[in-house]
Amino acid sequence: MASYAVDLRSDTKSLPTSAMKQAMIEAELGDDMTGEDPTVNKLEAHVAQMFGKEAAVIACSGTQSNQMGVWAHTQRGDEIILEEKAHIGSWEAGAPAILSGVSTRFIAGDQGRIDVEDLAGMLRADDQHLTPSRLLCIENTTNAGGGISYSQEHLNRLGQWAHEQGLKVHMDGARFFNAVVSQGYSPADACQHIDTISLCFSKGLGCPIGSILVGSQSDIQKARRARKIFGGALRQAGMFAAAAQYALDHQIDRLQEDHDHARIFAEEVATVPGITVDVDQVETNLVFFDIDPKLGYASQLGARLSELGIGVGAMGSHRLRACFYIGISADDAREAARQVAVAMKEDLTNLPVAANGPYSRG
Repeated sequence: MASYAVDLRSDTKSLPTSAMKQAMIEAELGDDMTGEDPTVNKLEAHVAQMFGKEAAVIACSGTQSNQMGVWAHTQRGDEIILEEKAHIGSWEAGAPAILSGVSTRFIAGDQGRIDVEDLAGMLRADDQHLTPSRLLCIENTTNAGGGISYSQEHLNRLGQWAHEQGLKVHMDGARFFNAVVSQGYSPADACQHIDTISLCFSKGLGCPIGSILVGSQSDIQKARRARKIFGGALRQAGMFAAAAQYALDHQIDRLQEDHDHARIFAEEVATVPGITVDVDQVETNLVFFDIDPKLGYASQLGARLSELGIGVGAMGSHRLRACFYIGISADDAREAARQVAVAMKEDLTNLPVAANGPYSRG
């Protein structure tokens, strides 16, 4: 197993701080399945209030909470609509079809974001011959789209239009608080026209586990049943609820540091011959950059960087992603960029080529 001096493969590599671990140790516990874990109850009420919604339910992972949202809004045979780079459609193992019996329809957008003009005239009628369009899923910030966030105006326009068309709206907010920090809006304002929001605590917020789904009382009641069916029943879950509560209380504003470190890395690596990155498009904690096809594949550069102690993920044949999170410093960002420069001075073409990104055949 590789040992990394600087691991930028994912913000899921973040670790809980000592203070967060202490909060977990001191958490008051009970049985969540009977509604008797006071720390879980406090967290769910807190998040619901933060988002201006009626209820919330904790989940084991972001995939689970996303799929609970899909289940809550659809029936078997329905269609959900996503931007073509969406995590729900490409990175969750076919869960919409497996768990909810729905089909996924991908619409091309802009950097992972979708807008009204992309959807106009694309909804299927509720006809016995067709798969009825029921749910619009959006992602904020976008992952494969480059860590880009939706503006308040964009969210309002899209959510209002979807509701006028009879659609429900679900947000994959795995990195939603990065959007909050970047855009400056409140969760309640941003999500006033969103029906359910899935939030992940184990990325930039630094928790060891956990996500949460927030929405109306009726939607969360359905989602809670889905959680049970999906094998996500939780008992003394207050320990990870305490970690999430600590993160919400203390670690949202510090996400700006991750955004700053991402920009440092992007600016440094942009000077490396053979590497292309659009520094102006680095908005939050993700940096996507490309290797010149004549100089090698993303997996080859990633493999050499691994040998140099730097973890970076290949996201396509020639595209790589670097993620910044709690525990990664500005000096780490600079060191990672320096090692990219070292690797790019070498002949990478003789290294093995591995499958990388969602498309590796054909």
